[in-house]
Amino acid sequence: MPMALPEDFLPLTDIPEPLWAALGKTRERLDEVLTRADNLASMQELDPPSESWLALAPARREQLARVLAISDFVVDTLIRYPDWLSSLDANGELDEAPDAETLSQWLDEALEDVEDEVGMQAVIRRFRRARMLGIVWRDLSRPEGTDMWQIAASVSCLAETCLEGALAWLEAHFAPRWGRPAPRADGSSQRLVVLGMGKLGAGELNLSSDIDLIFAFPEKGMTQGGKREFDHYEYFTKLGQKLISALDAVTADGFAFRVDMRLRPLGDGGPLVGSFSMLSSYYQDQGREWERYAMLKSRPVAGDREGGAELLASLRPFVYRKYLDFGAIESLREMKALINREVKRKGMSDNIKLGPGGIREVEFVVQAFQLIRGGRDTELQVTSLKTALESLPPLDLLPQEVVDELIPAYVFLRDLEHALQALEDRQTQTLPMESVDRERVALALEMEDWPAVMARLAEVREQVRGHFDAVIADPEEELEAPSMKATEGAGGGTSLDEWRALWRGELGRGENGDEAYEILAGAGFGQPDVAARRLNDLRQSRQIQSMQRIGYERLDALMPMLLAAIADSDDPDRVLERVLPLIEAVLRRTAYLALLRENPDALEHLMRLCGASPWIAEQLARYPILLDELLNPATLYTPADKDRLADELRQELARIPEDDEESQLETLRVFKHAQVLHVAASDIAGARHLMKVSDYLTFIAEVILEQVLAMAWKHMVRKHGHPQRRNDAPGDTHFIIVGYGKLGGIELGYGSDLDLVFIHDADSQGSTDGERPIDNAVFFTRLGQRIIHLLTAVTPAGSLYEVDMRLRPSGNSGLLVTTLDAFADYQRQQAWTWEHQALVRARVVAGDRALAERFDAVRREILGRRRDPDALRDDVVKMRYKMREHLGTSPVDQKEGRFDIKQDAGGMVDIEFLCQYAVLAMGHETHGLLAWSDNIRILETLESSERLPAEDCRRLREAYLAYRNASHHAALTKQEAHGEGDTFDEYRRHVSELWTRLLESPT
Repeated sequence: MPMALPEDFLPLTDIPEPLWAALGKTRERLDEVLTRADNLASMQELDPPSESWLALAPARREQLARVLAISDFVVDTLIRYPDWLSSLDANGELDEAPDAETLSQWLDEALEDVEDEVGMQAVIRRFRRARMLGIVWRDLSRPEGTDMWQIAASVSCLAETCLEGALAWLEAHFAPRWGRPAPRADGSSQRLVVLGMGKLGAGELNLSSDIDLIFAFPEKGMTQGGKREFDHYEYFTKLGQKLISALDAVTADGFAFRVDMRLRPLGDGGPLVGSFSMLSSYYQDQGREWERYAMLKSRPVAGDREGGAELLASLRPFVYRKYLDFGAIESLREMKALINREVKRKGMSDNIKLGPGGIREVEFVVQAFQLIRGGRDTELQVTSLKTALESLPPLDLLPQEVVDELIPAYVFLRDLEHALQALEDRQTQTLPMESVDRERVALALEMEDWPAVMARLAEVREQVRGHFDAVIADPEEELEAPSMKATEGAGGGTSLDEWRALWRGELGRGENGDEAYEILAGAGFGQPDVAARRLNDLRQSRQIQSMQRIGYERLDALMPMLLAAIADSDDPDRVLERVLPLIEAVLRRTAYLALLRENPDALEHLMRLCGASPWIAEQLARYPILLDELLNPATLYTPADKDRLADELRQELARIPEDDEESQLETLRVFKHAQVLHVAASDIAGARHLMKVSDYLTFIAEVILEQVLAMAWKHMVRKHGHPQRRNDAPGDTHFIIVGYGKLGGIELGYGSDLDLVFIHDADSQGSTDGERPIDNAVFFTRLGQRIIHLLTAVTPAGSLYEVDMRLRPSGNSGLLVTTLDAFADYQRQQAWTWEHQALVRARVVAGDRALAERFDAVRREILGRRRDPDALRDDVVKMRYKMREHLGTSPVDQKEGRFDIKQDAGGMVDIEFLCQYAVLAMGHETHGLLAWSDNIRILETLESSERLPAEDCRRLREAYLAYRNASHHAALTKQEAHGEGDTFDEYRRHVSELWTRLLESPT
């Protein structure tokens, strides 16, 4: 006897009153369907569906009432397939998503005996509908642990399963007729590569989403094994067309997924499939900005997934620029403007995807950072919006509190989108007009009523729009605000429109003469005619006349803002002179023009630094990639300590494949230039003491030397194996780099070269243990040569350091790398006094720790030897006089009052020689002098040990710091390190008096 559902089958729940009428009609329809199904089951002697329904647990019935009240899709599905409910309940699909392997197994089994395309399409559609029944159920009932991200992942996994199942069936079905593709050149098989784009690529499909696809194949050729041969292009095109129909065609069972192929090269007018080489050429030569945006979410989803990963790796340079690409914001801004116009034209303000503060704006915020910084910050090279968004705070790209607002806002918008689509399994993001549908949406979101939904939506939209504007907004709109400097600063209220007209040469003659002259004079330029001429020369230069359209548009947008910022600086004439060469340098690299336009704060820092230092201006013009550093004031004016430097460099290099030495070298150079810029910026800002400036410059060199040594060592060991140890001595590399001079003395300046000595301690008679063994001596010589090459090789980012190896034993005629024993013997038996003076400022800066300790012991021994005081004094004085004669100021310049603060009498070198003399003369008695390689701490030790009067030591320290400060300032301002007039007279007098007393007339 057929059963109908009892009256109380659907228990009372939190369903709003207006939905009970709809639920009652739904129950009547289900009763009718179940009765028919029961009759059919009884005739076939099967268990009737109604009995299974009656067996549902009370909690499941409550879920059923809720789901039926909200979703017509679920109602229609259960009317057509009433037995599916108990089936999904039995396999646990109403509570938990099946994994990808289980889904594939289910579909493969369903397709196993299908013989034609009609049958295959029916299976695919019913499979998709059954799985969607479970997904919608879980979305609306939200079992414990289920959230929007899991629902989106389930839909994406379902789409991938259907794609792979249909593709595999089609390949096998048509193989007898069409054959199979020929293998690749390396012997591996070929299949169609299916790239998922958009939300499918991200693994974040919505409930009723289209799937955006691109088809590709690895290599050209002909099919094999079929009734006839097909060119690979023709074969994969036919296969792709069949795959689209398998999912997209509307049959009696509906469709599985709507397929959109418009993101492929040339869109609807382009070929359906493309070879890897064709796609690579297209994106390299013709790829447009919106295609970069689309490719952010590209991911292999079916077919040859390994081949797809290979293809995407080749396209990565197109998607992610190596430099910071602020031009991407312009493209996103234009795309958003187009969307806004379309929304306005079609009256789509209620569209939660495209409207203001909608889903697309959250995506734009995240993808802006991915496009701009993904080439540098590889953590952003991910397809998932959630993963990318969570990566922004650790990279200091968005504050954590912003992400903490955007993620819940995005989840709400996507939950609302799912609720809208669950009603009828229809692709929509538009808010409903019918009151019943509004109540359904409120129930789906577990909110009190529709006004509560709208209140939360308004809050979310306001949050999203605020953050979107902060990232995507036009910077000119910000600068034109009354509070901004462009209208209130030294520019005298000159507007951006006036600066734009001046730049374009559109001004004529005003009442008081030339309008350009008047604007420039009124803006604070001391030589307005010179400034006008410079701007006119730049505008009419061949470089600008030959610029491509997009580049010129970026320059034209930047120049008014740049001129306003220059006018706001302390010395507009000087800043203009220094900044224009930078603009000329980046005319062919217009992403930097976009960077400056998109970041008004960076313009301000640029003005400040270039106004203070022509050296910085030249560095920026030579290496425009350093403009990136202007974006973060927190690091720009705060140099990193050694530990942080090492960590940052390690992270930078970890993003680069180990065998890509060219990229590693480029990264090292950019890192070095950037870190030196940080030190210079903090120096100009007065945020760092002189001693700290030299400390930081020295830290940078040490960290780079450690990495260069590691790179060179890996290269040599990879080729020749490890060198044989000496008597099983402990240690890793048995190699050290010893820094002399300013590096050893922790006194590096801007542009200092590195005085280095290389020492090893492996078995001098041994050889390496690799497949191509060489003698240890040859190994370490080549290692030293490689280190020098890495340090001095020129790349687009310049070189790292100039290297001077003349302080090694026997100078240029000596071995490039020597053993520690040979070094010690040389120092004991052959070294001149000046070489022992140089050893005072020597210390290990990179390499094996155990060997470093042994070197330090040798250094202490040599420096601590008892010496003949008269002979030592005579050698030091003779060497000093020789240096003054060759390197000091000429007599003519001396008469004019010029003083070389380094080489002239009473200068820096006199203080250095005094310190070195003290260590060599007193080290055997005052062992504390042997511990230090820097002059300041040697002077402090002389004072604390009472080897020199405290007042003398204080005066020497003051003089030395004053000279070094003047030397640093001269480097930044590109002036010679000279004193004029009586600037340093008092310091010179004190130093000369001490020199005479200690070295020329000893008591």
